[in-house]
Amino acid sequence: MLKVFRCWICGETYLGEERPTDCPYCGADEEFLKRGEEYEEPDVELTEKSKENFEKALELEVDNATFYYCAYNQAEGPKTEGMFKRLAKVEAEHAEAICMFLDRDEPDINKKSDNCSHHLPDNLEDANRRETRAIEHYRKFAEEAEEPRVKEFFEALVEIEGDHLELHEGELAELEDTH
Repeated sequence: MLKVFRCWICGETYLGEERPTDCPYCGADEEFLKRGEEYEEPDVELTEKSKENFEKALELEVDNATFYYCAYNQAEGPKTEGMFKRLAKVEAEHAEAICMFLDRDEPDINKKSDNCSHHLPDNLEDANRRETRAIEHYRKFAEEAEEPRVKEFFEALVEIEGDHLELHEGELAELEDTH
């Protein structure tokens, strides 16, 4: 029997017989997937600092989504195409979740950008830099957050971006092994 689960981080709904191990939309750990009836929209009165941090986070996520769409368009082979396309969608989902907190429409993300390399190793290294930068910012934003839900949101993003970083490092190591 299908059950309804909603992600506490991105707000997306998953229908399935069991709770997935990670949110299929934003990558949040299963602990953030709540039964549908337990979910609450974020209704947080943001401090000025949190608003400022969300604005910066939105800029990072839109930029990273745009980059990943470019890398997807440059990728060769189903594995790399699939990886970059999913990462683009995850980063776009993060941007959309940030917009929920800021109470604004989701951003436009350029899916045809040329802000990446034509070479996979360069794109993986750029992805590492981008994820590392995001993690550094989100750790700082979590520390600065006075609102528990905002702190939890940025801590979850640190975990998710850390998973992306591990993925890229694994792909780079695999490339080195084949050369």
